[in-house]
Amino acid sequence: MNADFIIGLAGQAVYVTLKSSAPMLVLGLAVGLIVSIFQATTQIQEQTLAFVPKIVAVLVSILIFGPWILNTLVDFTYNLFNNLYKYIG
Repeated sequence: MNADFIIGLAGQAVYVTLKSSAPMLVLGLAVGLIVSIFQATTQIQEQTLAFVPKIVAVLVSILIFGPWILNTLVDFTYNLFNNLYKYIG
């Protein structure tokens, strides 16, 4: 194994990680922004009000995007093992 192969593999792993976590992060960010605007306008400073909606949004996004995330991770793992087999074998 040469350095280019390992660096390319690490780059693909980082890309897949970012791609698979993006839906949860974006929805959590959007819900957090909406809740903080609501808190600023009503002057309610309750911590659970900021925390619970974000958890619910992330769980809903996992339910919605779960099959796509799983498919992305399975494709990456299949390509990883396939490339390793081609390189070693």
